[in-house]
Amino acid sequence: VQLQASGGGSVQAGGSERLSCAASGRTFSSYIMGWFRQAPGKEREFVAAINWSGSVIYSADSVKGRFTISRDNAKNTVYLQMNGLKPEDTAVYYCAARTGAGVPSAYSAYNYWGQGTQVTVSS
Repeated sequence: VQLQASGGGSVQAGGSERLSCAASGRTFSSYIMGWFRQAPGKEREFVAAINWSGSVIYSADSVKGRFTISRDNAKNTVYLQMNGLKPEDTAVYYCAARTGAGVPSAYSAYNYWGQGTQVTVSS
């Protein structure tokens, strides 16, 4: 599967952004999808993941209550709605896909990665 992330940009603290990740192929609904982020000088960090049906969602504590992951299997797209953005949310955001069961937070568990999209939050 090939992944194409979009929707990043610059926003002021407290603002919102929605990221999208479009996937190629006809088996999108069979993939577990995740979002990760990486700030300069830091390791890649788990943000959120969602199972094939959307019935299981796992989010990092740092974004709970602010970020929401969702998916539309008819459009082969996964979304990350980000509200209440903070300067510490500034990073390159990556979408990822994995086959198999579970909704893991480890980036090593994901087989496919998009190219990343920059989100910059100013105070």
